[in-house]
Amino acid sequence: MLLHLHIRNFAIVPSLEQDFLSGFTAISGETGAGKSILVDALGLLLGARSDAGWVRAGADRAELNAEFAVTGNDAASDWLREHELDTGDSCLLRRSIQAGGRSRAWINGTPVTVGQLAELGHLLVEVHGQNEHVRLAAHAEQLALLDRTGQLDRETAATAEAFDAWRAAREQLREQSEGAALPPSEIEFLTFQLSELEGASLPPDAIAKLEGEHRLLSASGDLLKALDRSTGLLDDEADGATARLQAALGALAPFENLADEVREVRSMLDEALINAREAASALSGLSSDVELDPERLQTVEAQLSALGDLARKHGVAMEDLDGVRDRLARRLDQASRFDEIREALERDCEGRLRTYRDSAERLSRARKRQAKTLAGRVVDLMGELGMEGGRFEIRVEHDAQAEPSRRGTDQVEMRVSANPGIAAAPLARVASGGELSRISLAIKVATADSGARTQVFDEIDAGVGGDTANAVGRLLKKVAQGGQALCVTHLAQVAVRADQQLKVSKETGLEQTSVDARVLEAEARVEEIARMLGGTVSDQSRAHAREMLDAAATTLQ
Repeated sequence: MLLHLHIRNFAIVPSLEQDFLSGFTAISGETGAGKSILVDALGLLLGARSDAGWVRAGADRAELNAEFAVTGNDAASDWLREHELDTGDSCLLRRSIQAGGRSRAWINGTPVTVGQLAELGHLLVEVHGQNEHVRLAAHAEQLALLDRTGQLDRETAATAEAFDAWRAAREQLREQSEGAALPPSEIEFLTFQLSELEGASLPPDAIAKLEGEHRLLSASGDLLKALDRSTGLLDDEADGATARLQAALGALAPFENLADEVREVRSMLDEALINAREAASALSGLSSDVELDPERLQTVEAQLSALGDLARKHGVAMEDLDGVRDRLARRLDQASRFDEIREALERDCEGRLRTYRDSAERLSRARKRQAKTLAGRVVDLMGELGMEGGRFEIRVEHDAQAEPSRRGTDQVEMRVSANPGIAAAPLARVASGGELSRISLAIKVATADSGARTQVFDEIDAGVGGDTANAVGRLLKKVAQGGQALCVTHLAQVAVRADQQLKVSKETGLEQTSVDARVLEAEARVEEIARMLGGTVSDQSRAHAREMLDAAATTLQ
């Protein structure tokens, strides 16, 4: 539920801040006052496309902020938890649009992409705009509406998953089929290459060990000289480091009790002597391990040279020769089993296609059940909107042999007749604009998710009046029960049904234009309803406004 909206430097609005309540809120005001600007701002906060034109003239950026309660909206709460953006029972959305057109978005203070904002926005708010019947006439939208309202997530996900598995199997089969069985000459050549690699290639760790051995053998002569010299410098009886350290210790021995500093120095010398003797012993052991082996060096050099030649031949590093060998082995294996592999892939592809067909058929049956339920609800609402005896049906045609798609193989078409005795025709062919608007409203109300998402209706009552306008008000009141609905309206019959009424007004000065929104109290609401009735407020229009408000408050219909 929308709790609070704050916009700054957006379109013609310098600053506007407004709290919202649950139930039905009517948003009214003079033509051009900026009523739909609130809906536009909300749409941008929910991920709609932005541009620099939304930034108020002279400002460096537009700032939009909204707070939503997510208690009871399990889908939005789960989304926030999955993305590690949940902070409790409410959710803060923020969007900034720079004068240059760049846009940034935040959810609960964390920067997010506009795509993520749109994902969450779809779970928080559903916006029904003017001329939405154009969108509803599209078959793809009708199919999506049927799946969404029927809560067919499990069935649609299973069908999409089965489709992806079938498509992957088909691609494997295509790749196998496009490759021909190798001719004998190529098999012979590949066999020769594989034999070369199997005789010479080594795993990467073995190559690294061989290179290390080569470096040691190459430097063994100089290393032995260095080891012998180092051992002598440490362990020479007359002039070695150990002898000199021993002499220094002896020289200081008589004086170690005279000062703590002398004892500390002797301790350091004693430790140095121990280390020097251990180092001399280690050097002696290392010298015995290092061998001068010209034959082994020649063998290692030859092996590395052969590996280098093979690596250059195949255009890879020596460490990657193992991979080349494995690929050649697989290619030869596939060539020898070409028909066997293709037949196995064909069986797998056929099996996955059967799985897809079964899943698509289950989805189709679920859609047909939902189509019947939804059509019944729409027909009832059409009666309330002055189209008694009208017909509405949703045809779901399943083609079991159609080309697979992730959404199944159904063709969905909404067909309607607003008058008794007239055959139902596709929604797009309804001639009367007024009838189309009312049918569109009936569909929206029938599919509105009033329990979780905020419903926003932007002048959907355009082109209606009289008893139909009264019905629109009653339906919007019904949609808002247990939830929240906002409706931008110019009809008094709709506004009187609202739990609260928000008036948007515009004031134009010499240097700037300001827009204000405020919730109307009792007398102010009477004045606004009187204005909506006829434009000119009079005692008679005020009396009529009070009568309408009283009637709306005392009747359930």
